[in-house]
Amino acid sequence: MNMTSTPSSTASTPALQLEGVRKVYEVGGEPAVALDHASLTVEQAETVALLGPSGSGKTTLCSIAGGLLSATDGKVLVAGEDITRYDPRRLSRFRQSTVGFVFQTVNLVPFLTARENLLVVDELGRRTGAAARRRADRLLEELGVGDRSKNLPSQLSGGQRQRVAIGRALMNEPQLVLFDEPTSALDTATGEQVMELIRSEMGSRGTAAVIVTHDDRITRFADRTVHIVDGALDA
Repeated sequence: MNMTSTPSSTASTPALQLEGVRKVYEVGGEPAVALDHASLTVEQAETVALLGPSGSGKTTLCSIAGGLLSATDGKVLVAGEDITRYDPRRLSRFRQSTVGFVFQTVNLVPFLTARENLLVVDELGRRTGAAARRRADRLLEELGVGDRSKNLPSQLSGGQRQRVAIGRALMNEPQLVLFDEPTSALDTATGEQVMELIRSEMGSRGTAAVIVTHDDRITRFADRTVHIVDGALDA
């Protein structure tokens, strides 16, 4: 089940490149380094597990890679696009077109159905109307929750909510999907089902993924594991 090979194409533009990225916060008037000169390349269609304990900087790295946080120093390129100095408006457009997110807490809109949670992502996207509805329906079917499209999040199991969240992340055909502890709220069996789904969906679409986790059992679903401790990467 373990996947050890990496993508063979070296001519293609990497999905993600971090070059000497630092993130420094001020805590009590003193600098606190959350990310320390991190450099990482994720190729197209590659799934990378980012493994580290709580407070190691893995969520900070994920947030910077997705344009949710700005780096203090260094360079961030996503699908060849240098987002390092983008202003907030340009970052918002970038996130909508290029990156998908699946958060630890899922973050589905509680008063929207599963289908509507996908459609709301695409309101300003490349599809509208019938085309958006067709894509949402197709994604839900492929993810095994097509029969739950009219259910609210509260009417779904934990695994079903994660499937809807994955569908939402894929709505705009991103080149990179970032997963923040996608199995932390799930039991072992459901978590493995979700990870199998992530691996198959990313692979079938040729989409790169970074999976943030503290659980080394997750690493067998990735092409490669990168460790992070105290904000420093060790591949």
